[in-house]
Parts: sequence; structure tokens; C-alpha cells
Amino acid sequence: MCSNPSIESFLRFLGSPPIFAFRSLCFAIPLILAVTGCASVPLKEAGTLTSYRNLGAPKGTLGKKRLYVDGQHLATVKTVKIVPTTFSFSAASRIKSEADRLLVSNALDRALCVALSDKYQMVPAGQPADLTVRSVVTDIVPTNQAVAGVATAATVGTGFVLPVSVPRLPFGLGGLAVEAEAIDGGGIQSAAMVWARGANSIQDKPRISEVGDAYGLASKFASDFSAMLISGKEPKGLNLSLPSRQRIKSWLGGKPKYAACDAFGRAPGLVGVVAAKYGAPPEWTDKKPQPLVTH
Repeated sequence: MCSNPSIESFLRFLGSPPIFAFRSLCFAIPLILAVTGCASVPLKEAGTLTSYRNLGAPKGTLGKKRLYVDGQHLATVKTVKIVPTTFSFSAASRIKSEADRLLVSNALDRALCVALSDKYQMVPAGQPADLTVRSVVTDIVPTNQAVAGVATAATVGTGFVLPVSVPRLPFGLGGLAVEAEAIDGGGIQSAAMVWARGANSIQDKPRISEVGDAYGLASKFASDFSAMLISGKEPKGLNLSLPSRQRIKSWLGGKPKYAACDAFGRAPGLVGVVAAKYGAPPEWTDKKPQPLVTH
């Protein structure tokens, strides 16, 4: 469960003399650690899946999901293509900037493409493939940019005083809901997932952008969905396996294993990590899609 505790004592320390600020901070930290906040995002269907009848009951703690997977058919798949993620009308209406929506969809598709490259050959959207993956953002909770700015100042500022910085302020958090499926050449559904998750004050760094949280959550959805497609079964618990060499290279902003993944740009790498630490908007470091060479 998520809650929004009163942290006025913590906020007051920002304008206090150093010694009183430190005392106020020591009082506020246990409160924030004990009762952290997160955005509430319900599971939402947009009617874009081939079928919903095979989906199981909602599961999850940090986020919720309903899923279906045909592992027997996925075991025969060799090639996969990704149709660029779209937004439902209601989700698109919550984020006015098309550039911001593109940031989220590209982050989702890029993470999917790189992860699926571990098992499948990824081909461009215009070419035939054994499996086609398509995703739709069904809901998005905008990040409150003003609160994200205050949260960044608090988190970074306390990092200079304490061995570790305090958690993010549990207000103005964003969220994301997505539905996705993988279908074969005959339009038969091999896997599907309806997924929703809100940012939380412990794991998600504040970024001064309406889509700051949705941008990060897009990759978390991609991790869940790709894990199901690769294993051919419902993922169980935390994945503690080390990432492949090609994933690490792509995460650092290098050339992906398959050129098809360049259609979704390249990861910001270490520059992006530093920028995120200081709350910079994702568009400052996100790399634009590369044109595919067709000859």
C-alpha cells in the first residue's frame, strides 16, 4: 500500500540554519523511510488487444498486471518485429507534447528491442517476422514538475550532508499503464499483458518533466513483458541474473545487436544516469532514432 505522510518538518529544514537543518533531517528521515508514497495507477483496458479472455487475474505488489503466455508456440519463434508504441486517446490527452509522448514510446520500444535481442532476431517493422509485438499506452499520470524540482533539490542537497540521500518526496509522482501483445503471422495471440505501475519515492528518481516518471516506468514494463516472451512463462519473483553483454553495450549507448533496434534510438548511457541524478528532463540526454540503412 502507498500513502502520503505529512513531511512538513522535513521541508522546513531546507530553509533552516545548518545545525537545526541537520536535526530536523534526522527527525524526518525515519518518517519518510517508514511511510513512503507512490502514485496509484489502476489496470486499464483500451480495447486494442486481439483478445482479453485468456488474461489471468491481477497480480503484483509494486505494480499490477494481468497476463497470458503460450510458451509452446513461443518456443518455435525465431524472428520478432516491434510495431512502434501508440497512445490511447485518453492517455494522449493527458500529455500535450507529442515530443514527450515520443520519448516514452521510444524508451519502451528500445528497451523491448534490446531485451528481446537476447533470444530472437529482431527485424524492422516493415519486414515479415514470426512474431509481431505491439504496445499501447492506456493511461499516464503526469509528473508534477514543480514538486519534482523540490524533490531533486532535497535529495541531491542531503547527499552532501549524509552518507546517503533521503528518499524522494512522496508527492506529485507519475505513473504508466500499458497493454501489449505478441501475435503470429495469422493474427493468433501468443502472449499478452495488461500492466500498470506508479512511481514510488524510494526507487524512482524525480525528473523535471511531465513524463519524467513515465519515461523510467516504460523500461520497467518492457523488462516485465520481454522476460515473459523470452522464458515463455510467467516470470517468478526477482530476476537476479546478470545482463548479457549486448544489453550492457546497448545500455551504455553503444550499437545494438540488431540494426532494427536503432529505429527507437539509443540509450543515454552514463550521461543519462548523471542527468537523472540531478533531475534533468529525459529529452536532454535521450538519443534520437537512427535512420535504417536499406541498401
